[in-house]
Amino acid sequence: MKGYVFISNSNKPTKEQRMSREDAKISNVSKPCLLAALNLGYNVFLGINRDNPQNIKCELPIKIYDSHTYRSITNFKDNLIAYKNLKEVVKNNKIEVIHCNTPIGGMIGRLIGKRYKIDKVIYTAHGFHFYKGAPILNRTVFKLAEKIMARWTDAIITMNEEDYQASKKFKLKKNGKVFKVHGVGIDLSYYNNVVVDIYSKRKELGFDEDDILCISAGDLVKRKNYDSSIKAIAKSNNEKIHYLICGSGPEKENLQRLARELDVEDRIHFLGFRNDMKELMKISDIFLFTTLQEGLPRSMMEAMATGLPCIASNIRGNVDLISENKGGFLCDNSDIKNISEKINYLACDKNLRKKMGNYNLESIKNYDVSVVKKEIEYIYAQVLQNN
Repeated sequence: MKGYVFISNSNKPTKEQRMSREDAKISNVSKPCLLAALNLGYNVFLGINRDNPQNIKCELPIKIYDSHTYRSITNFKDNLIAYKNLKEVVKNNKIEVIHCNTPIGGMIGRLIGKRYKIDKVIYTAHGFHFYKGAPILNRTVFKLAEKIMARWTDAIITMNEEDYQASKKFKLKKNGKVFKVHGVGIDLSYYNNVVVDIYSKRKELGFDEDDILCISAGDLVKRKNYDSSIKAIAKSNNEKIHYLICGSGPEKENLQRLARELDVEDRIHFLGFRNDMKELMKISDIFLFTTLQEGLPRSMMEAMATGLPCIASNIRGNVDLISENKGGFLCDNSDIKNISEKINYLACDKNLRKKMGNYNLESIKNYDVSVVKKEIEYIYAQVLQNN
């Protein structure tokens, strides 16, 4: 039976996470691809980052192996283990297709694909590191690496227009193709059915009914550029505007210090990791997203799915999701004055917030998981039809 492997990467798990025996959860990143491969009759293998995962249960009839793929390209020891683990799967299971994702998964998958002459290698780029405005290292070394590995790739799948146009300039394997999909998909029914008592939820968090709540979600890292958002909130000079930051990470203390220095620590609320993001989005007024780099941001897709207007940085990924002056505003991520003005503008106009939120509710329908599933099925039919 012909074999298929799906490989990606993630944050390095804790010891407890690696040893967990909980059922494997299939995310939107992999599910459409796994289902398409199963429908084509492949013996499917999924890489996850857990020790001895062979007997871990899964909702799909697939086999699981320890991919050992983390986010660091300089973690040579772990990357070597990842290479060896995938090599064993390939050698022992007649693998004919590797679908690799993200930088580390993409590197390991394509190295193995070239070394063992895998029939079809598909690579999904969740956001190239050589984006516009990236450091020169990214625009030279990383771009060169992607160009080289493209020659070992039968299909590249991108998620935004900038990456799509960049990929079309690469030289792929003979008859190789470049595609663009609507991200990894978002299950809109998950958000359409959310019911929350806005007054009670706000009261639970200490907010009044007339407070204007801006919200962001994501790891507290420099790439997310929460600094600009905090500075813009301070510059707005409106005591009724509050900012909810949902997430954790190494920048938390620096961001808390900045809030104190700007005398807005009573309006900047660090909520940490949350299990009630849908509800928090529902009680908020504005999604604020001054990030420096994105592929196609899931957090903004979630905000759009809950009917929020967005104020976002004018960068790759964000521009694919937000229509200027229709679903929100796109700003230079360092232009504090403009970001602040846009916050005040929306804060003072409830009808405009509603109008933009409704626009986003319509436009996000293109990113539903059902749409992405059909796109993946089409791509697999194009790339694997003669396999």
